[in-house]
Amino acid sequence: MTTMPLSAQPDALSPTTVEKVAILDCGAQYTKVIDRRVRELNFYSEILPLSIPAEQLKDFAAVIISGGPNSVFAEDAPAFDPQILSLGIPVLGICYGMQLIAHTMGGTVQPGALKEFGEIAIGAKTGNPLFAGLPAQQVVLMSHGDKVAQLPPGFEPIAHSGDILAAMMHAEKRIYGVQFHPEVELTEHGQAILHNFLYQVAGLTGNYPLEDRLSQTLDEIRQTVGKKNVFVLVSGGVDSAVTAALLVKALPAEQVFALHVDTGFMRHEESDTVCNALRSIGLKHLEHLKAQAQFLDATTDIDGRVVGPLRQVTNPEAKRRIIGDTFFKLTQDAILAMNLNLDETFIAQGTLRPDLIESGNIGVSQIAHKIKTHHNDVPIIQAQREKGLIIEPNRDWHKDEVRKIGMMLGLPADLVQRQPFPGPGLAIRILCTEQPYITPQFETLNQAVNAEAGEIGLQGNVLPVQSVGVQGDYRSYSYLAVLSGAYRQDWEPLKATAIRIPNRLHDINRVALVLNQDKPLPAELRHITPTHLTEETTGLLRRIDHEVAEALRQSGHFAGISQLLTVLVPVSLTPGRHSIAIRAVVTSDYMTARPAKLGEELPWDVMTELANRITSQYPIDWVMVDLTSKPPATVEWE
Repeated sequence: MTTMPLSAQPDALSPTTVEKVAILDCGAQYTKVIDRRVRELNFYSEILPLSIPAEQLKDFAAVIISGGPNSVFAEDAPAFDPQILSLGIPVLGICYGMQLIAHTMGGTVQPGALKEFGEIAIGAKTGNPLFAGLPAQQVVLMSHGDKVAQLPPGFEPIAHSGDILAAMMHAEKRIYGVQFHPEVELTEHGQAILHNFLYQVAGLTGNYPLEDRLSQTLDEIRQTVGKKNVFVLVSGGVDSAVTAALLVKALPAEQVFALHVDTGFMRHEESDTVCNALRSIGLKHLEHLKAQAQFLDATTDIDGRVVGPLRQVTNPEAKRRIIGDTFFKLTQDAILAMNLNLDETFIAQGTLRPDLIESGNIGVSQIAHKIKTHHNDVPIIQAQREKGLIIEPNRDWHKDEVRKIGMMLGLPADLVQRQPFPGPGLAIRILCTEQPYITPQFETLNQAVNAEAGEIGLQGNVLPVQSVGVQGDYRSYSYLAVLSGAYRQDWEPLKATAIRIPNRLHDINRVALVLNQDKPLPAELRHITPTHLTEETTGLLRRIDHEVAEALRQSGHFAGISQLLTVLVPVSLTPGRHSIAIRAVVTSDYMTARPAKLGEELPWDVMTELANRITSQYPIDWVMVDLTSKPPATVEWE
């Protein structure tokens, strides 16, 4: 009889003893963010299909209907049991969810002549439970084409955006709808609105605290693992570090084996920091494998073709594939070297709740579309899963909850608060290329960017390189626009220009400002510095990345930035040199993000002094700062 994997086990705190919130999924990209926000408020939540019969929701204390891409009158609109609205359970509809409620209960939904996408100011009536204690004027994230044109019987409007209905309520039935997304960072009072719905409208108490969930997780680890050994791969991020800490807390140290692979693409002293922290809390069997040479010389098979070695590869996806395949080959070799019997050894993963939602895990969401296979599901993991020998102690938590758990377990703050870092590390922050990226539109785009930049007194250029972005519902791999010249004005004109350029010029997904005001770009730049992953380029970026982070730490501004990174860009005035891009964003959900504000979160004096120091000490011609929100740019450049 195989042991049930932790990810499949029911919660030790029985759902009958907690107030349960149902999140009905209409296919929204933000459904997992709703789940996170609800759990932050100390509620047990389940993501369920919109088509669920009303009978199955009777044990839930509240229902939230998510947004979604459909129109309520479209032929392919998701099915919905209207009896859900007659259960007497408080209901909140978000975006499409509000339109669905209006349509179902006798209102009118129409295609909007004015579509709203982005941050919009609304006027709210605050004399109702949903907006109680909040300002009448507030900024929210809108993303809709259709609108509620006529309210259903018994409903009243409680917020507007101009002539568009932004929120409605049926006070007696406790049914509410908001046309915007309260779950995302860009809605400034969104969490307070969700708090009001659950605590004020629904009258709940929030009896699913994190402390109780930590205790039940430790018990589950002991019950699942018993006297078997557990192997955990410690990547350097907070998720795997907390997984290791949970194992050490729950089990005798002799049963826990760990491996940290230093790929050579880690940040400054990162590997030593992680290993020292884990040893300090009692991790006894920890191997630290230094493997930069193995990675740089590695090849892999892609569709029957040998690709590599890595030090010669420029394609971003090929780089990721080689690094991922090499990583798990080394891991498998290390497990064998530890003499661990895979028929008797659990493998622990740092998988989070959002990972399971995205992977369509039936234990988290009944209908979650399989957006991606979890990046760690390689053959060795799949084989252990089939044996019931995979445990995922973080499976019930979102990222912010994992950080809190890490602090409870005694991990040092600098490790727990470590900013997100991709698995391939610095390898995808070095833009590798052998040829400039020049399309037939290059010259026209360059002129158009220069004209846009001229409106705020700057020069504009298109650089002959690509960066990754997300425009609409699709990934783009497009041009980078840069602004240069003397500029010390307010942030708002820069922000407006960075928004306007990608909106008008769709072949551009990212805008940056050159900080070295005494080093103007030529009118047109068509050449690049051929760049590959090497010990030299990786070491250069690592040193500069550390210098950037330290400058903001010492100035007291690092803590206010959600993610800070540097990118080695293969453009320069002089052959053989490069440029550096600094990317600093502020977000809490990472689904959307805004750039840190120059002059406030990134002080001008700190940034210009830093840029001048970098160009004087390193073979770097320009230092840029990324001005772009997500979307249209992603946080990472590659």
